[in-house]
Amino acid sequence: MPITYKCPACGAAMEFDGKTQQLVCAHCGNQMEVHEYEEQYGKHMHQQERDSAQEQGNAATNQQMKIYHCQSCGAELVTDEYTSATICSFCGNPSLVQDRLDGTFEPQSVIPFRITKEQAKDIYKGWLKKGPLTPKTLRSQSTIEKMSGVYVPFWLYDFEGESDMHASAERVRKERHGDTEYIYTDHYQVYRNVSAQFEKIPADASEKMEDDAMDKLEPFEYQDLVPFEMPYLSGYLSERYNFTDQDMMERVQSRVRNYITEITRNTITGYSSVHVLDNQISLDNKSNQYALLPVWMLNCRYQGKDFQFMLNGQTGKIVANRPISKGRAAAWWIGIFIVTFLVTLFF
Repeated sequence: MPITYKCPACGAAMEFDGKTQQLVCAHCGNQMEVHEYEEQYGKHMHQQERDSAQEQGNAATNQQMKIYHCQSCGAELVTDEYTSATICSFCGNPSLVQDRLDGTFEPQSVIPFRITKEQAKDIYKGWLKKGPLTPKTLRSQSTIEKMSGVYVPFWLYDFEGESDMHASAERVRKERHGDTEYIYTDHYQVYRNVSAQFEKIPADASEKMEDDAMDKLEPFEYQDLVPFEMPYLSGYLSERYNFTDQDMMERVQSRVRNYITEITRNTITGYSSVHVLDNQISLDNKSNQYALLPVWMLNCRYQGKDFQFMLNGQTGKIVANRPISKGRAAAWWIGIFIVTFLVTLFF
């Protein structure tokens, strides 16, 4: 059953505002802290939604798609089984699908959006200006308005790691005696034992998101990580995880092995060359937590190819692939040719 956080002053839908870090009513301007709203109205509201869901039931078109009714205008919301927060296409009000966030699917923590939609659009426009060959399609206002804030499901892993590294090393030194230069090569056997703790290593748990792109959006700043409360999702899209923490374990362990190998290798310094002979790594997974992290996304197609612009909703880091307009590229090179020709002719 969808949940809409209604303003206690006027009844309009409230959304979480990244700038003020509060629930804000666009209709009357009322603002409330998330925990304050939950304490005063949350429990009563959630119980009403559960009772309503039991009376009406949730209609399902098939195993993948479900239909819910918008609590603001009554329109039907069609979502897949993993969508936990959506926006009504008819009235524009946010709706949270509570049963997608219950039980094992309830996040433990969330990093709220810091960057507002207007700020995200400004960052996107600034990024466009750096690419003079970017197609006009990506610059249109209709395209820019497609920018969506999405809470992406992540697992955050805590590990302890230990590395036993054996290496051979060489140190080359030169000595000159009279007119003769002597080159000496000293050989060493090197051993390192390094222990390290790794906290909150992120791994996105959505099959819709490309792992490489999500990795490039890092790092997230964990000082903003707070216990999860549903109002943080109001006004944004959200997905629940497709993969459990155990499904992602092998990928994360590979990252931890690379981290501790690099740390250990970097302790071997002062040699002309180093060759790692053996490295025994032991890992201990201490704990995992399910978290939602903020990402601004813009997707469109250009000449049959998908284009995606992604923005870390907390830090503003950009990950995007920039298409090139063939017409603009041709005009660019023709312009350079003409200018070069004229300069050459003049001199």
